[in-house]
Amino acid sequence: MHVAAVFSHAEHPAAAAGFAALAAAQLLWGAAALTRGGRRLAVLGLALGGAALMGWLTAKLIGLPFVAGLDSPEPVRTADAAAASLAGLSALLAAASLPGRALGRPLITWPVVLLVSAVAVVGAVTSRTHRDAAPGHGHDPAAGSAQVAAVREPVPYDPSRPIDLSGMPGVTPAQQAAAENLVAVTVSRLPRWADAARAEQAGFRSIGDGFTGTEHLISEAFLNDDVTLDPDRPESLVYDTSKGGRRLVAAMYMLPPGTGLDEVPDVGGALVQWHTHDDLCFTRAGRVGGITRADGTCPAGLVKPLTSPMVHVWITPHSCGPFAALEGIAGGRIAEGQTRLCDHAHGSRG
Repeated sequence: MHVAAVFSHAEHPAAAAGFAALAAAQLLWGAAALTRGGRRLAVLGLALGGAALMGWLTAKLIGLPFVAGLDSPEPVRTADAAAASLAGLSALLAAASLPGRALGRPLITWPVVLLVSAVAVVGAVTSRTHRDAAPGHGHDPAAGSAQVAAVREPVPYDPSRPIDLSGMPGVTPAQQAAAENLVAVTVSRLPRWADAARAEQAGFRSIGDGFTGTEHLISEAFLNDDVTLDPDRPESLVYDTSKGGRRLVAAMYMLPPGTGLDEVPDVGGALVQWHTHDDLCFTRAGRVGGITRADGTCPAGLVKPLTSPMVHVWITPHSCGPFAALEGIAGGRIAEGQTRLCDHAHGSRG
């Protein structure tokens, strides 16, 4: 699993090298433990497994600031949870053998071999979609190689499959990785807000646009904190109301109010397009009340909030790809000189 992690962290050499070293150490120790045994080897196994487990816990809780690519907290995924569990188990068994009673070989039975092999295979396969963390958590995935990614035939975006946003001309490997990271972590973590009633209990409030078929719930607390592009603290949730009820379909990440479109982070290059809504007027209760007049002001009784650049990340297939804006006036205003992005290359075909 750690060998597979080398490739899923290839854009961060320090992290890849760390996983390679850990994989080599674990494989060598395992081979030695099966063929030699001994108290010193048990102590070494306890230290190795314990260090791997503590490193995993640290990476999940606060990040590893001395390793680029692992320097911010990240969600628990199948692959790393399996790897940590096996490391912890090896440390426990090594500790149990310290009094002199060899526990390793009697436990090496075919069912155990098959079980560990199955866990390793599942972990290695799922590490394909494992990414470091959501962009905006302390490191910049876009700050890597400026080399443009090799253009190959793009595949439609399917959130149930490994995220593959290749095939966009002019996008560097680092930009592609950043975009894929953002989509993957959103698909994984955003469903915690699937129940709109629970989201409202957590402080989200509707802007009153559900009659359009799409309803936005906004959290003032998350909008005004210093965290961005985080599915655990999304500024806005997007629900499909076209068939009745509320079905969570996207996050709408928003930058702090007052940020200009020329100040947005480069997350995904040409794959991602930010927009603003500077033509909407709201009631003092925070619900959409109309649009601005010709001079850009709001009618009496309505207010025009500071603009916040925003971007959708869809956790359901979309005809314009995973970063599609809404259509028409709901699409907002994009930066001057840009063309409205509809990523048909990664859009759903249905």
